[in-house]
Amino acid sequence: MTIKEIQEEIIDEFSMFDDWMQRYEYMIELGKSLPLIAEQYKTDDNLIKGCQSKVWVHAELEGDKLVFTADSDAIITKGIIAILIRAYSNQKPQDIIDADTEFIDEIGLKEHLSPTRANGLVSMIKQLKLYAVAYQTQLK
Repeated sequence: MTIKEIQEEIIDEFSMFDDWMQRYEYMIELGKSLPLIAEQYKTDDNLIKGCQSKVWVHAELEGDKLVFTADSDAIITKGIIAILIRAYSNQKPQDIIDADTEFIDEIGLKEHLSPTRANGLVSMIKQLKLYAVAYQTQLK
């Protein structure tokens, strides 16, 4: 699936819920299914700067696709990074760089987060894209 198709799928899933309590519960469930980062990668180097809670992200190139694993010490934050990883993992670095993040606005995520979590969300996206840029240069 392309990033856009996955984003559309996420938008459809979130539109099934009537209120934000249900959406938060769904995000917590998504967090539980997150491909977890190996303990050896839970280092300061893999911590996302700008997040109030701790979020670790590891990226690895498998063939020509970037595969992300992550973890967080906060359940909502874990759900947020799970959504991002679902959209961007197993994709080509250039596709990640070129992908837009409008689906986050479409599911209403940013407006329903506290300012510190919204900043963390932006930091997570920035970090995933930075990994994509770094690995894209290796592919050339």
